[in-house]
Amino acid sequence: MSLFKHGRYSGYLRPISYIIDLTIINGTAILYLLNGKDPLIFSVFISIGWVLLAIYSNFYEVYRYSRPVNILALIVKQLVLFLLFVFAFSGLYHEFKIYPRPIVKYTILCFAFISIFKFAIYYLLQKYRVSFGGNYRKTVVLGLNKKTLALENFFTKNPEYGYLHKKTFNFKSKSESIESCFQYILNEGIDEIYCSISELSNSQIADIVDFADNNLKILKFIPDSKEIYSKKLRYEYYDYIPVLRLRNIPLEDSVNTILKRGFDIILSSFVVVFVLSWLTPIIAILIKLESKGPVFFKQSRNGFNYKEFDCYKFRSMMPNKDAHLYQATRGDERVTGVGKFIRKTSIDELPQFFNVLFGDMSVVGPRPHMVSHTTMYAKKIDKFMVRHFVKPGITGLAQTSGYRGEVETDKDIIGRVKYDIFYIENWSLLLDMKIIIQTFINAVKGDDKAY
Repeated sequence: MSLFKHGRYSGYLRPISYIIDLTIINGTAILYLLNGKDPLIFSVFISIGWVLLAIYSNFYEVYRYSRPVNILALIVKQLVLFLLFVFAFSGLYHEFKIYPRPIVKYTILCFAFISIFKFAIYYLLQKYRVSFGGNYRKTVVLGLNKKTLALENFFTKNPEYGYLHKKTFNFKSKSESIESCFQYILNEGIDEIYCSISELSNSQIADIVDFADNNLKILKFIPDSKEIYSKKLRYEYYDYIPVLRLRNIPLEDSVNTILKRGFDIILSSFVVVFVLSWLTPIIAILIKLESKGPVFFKQSRNGFNYKEFDCYKFRSMMPNKDAHLYQATRGDERVTGVGKFIRKTSIDELPQFFNVLFGDMSVVGPRPHMVSHTTMYAKKIDKFMVRHFVKPGITGLAQTSGYRGEVETDKDIIGRVKYDIFYIENWSLLLDMKIIIQTFINAVKGDDKAY
């Protein structure tokens, strides 16, 4: 089984679009609407409003398969909402003396520039895909019928959308099997798998779902009258062809990624400056007084998209050659006296806030495992690799739900994966805050599995 996934596709376009659009609405206001008045209040108010309205109206939900008419509809919707918002500002801040006619002209001017930019990016990307073959995704279709042929035809005749269709599998043919299909997907570095429900048995669907999860492949379904396998589905339209996506991951949205990263930077900076700055020398002295060896323990672990990184901790064990192979167990003789205390209170994990600042980890997410353990669990625990769709965390939902520390039986790791997948599919900042608060409470009370 391959544990690696073809490169993730960048989410940079959406943040860049936010920045350019905010620059347009603020720059146009300074040059045309504010008439020399201090723009600070207006800029803060209108920028926050723009972002909130864009999230509400899905203004930036434009994908490679989106049609121009849908983009135009989004622009009109955002235009109306933004116009009302600027009117609200003029009523709230009378001292700016912004009148209705200039507001209407300002809004129309902003959206003229924004529309030009939005459609320019849309068509330039299409031109780039056709002319240079870049920004593409390799696809396969599983099942042969009218709907899958229509989808294959869409991929083939619309290269501007950036789909490179490699093969359509017909499982009614004796020469093709699920196993050969899986091997082909791995060998060819396929990015997205499209399945026709009507052409597959329930057991085949289950096998495909497991394969996609364990190999970090995007899986989508072409619906029909059969019962759909998963409850976490999202409709997408390629031209007029409905497609269902199996797993919707909130952190794949650029706005959510920025929110989470901003939260991580703020919290980790606070901990580094106000906690680690004075705590590190104290812990370092205690560690050095008890045993020889480094203050920090560095270990390779697997993170986002299965990428390896160095995870840092305060050293809590005597230096030993097995540290990278075996977890600490109850009564482990390798753990020092100071180590028992810092492990019990989770102080040993605090240096990982540096990992958060470096961008390798998040404050909250699935806990990263040692490389040797990841390789082992990926082969024996179903859906284990799904955990690598997001950055690993210092703490996580599984850890606050009783699955912290040593994996004593397969039941422990299965439970951990279940909670990690729930977190990935249901992420929110409120959920992160709840997990952080519960982690702090557990650290103060003392966790039975913290040894």
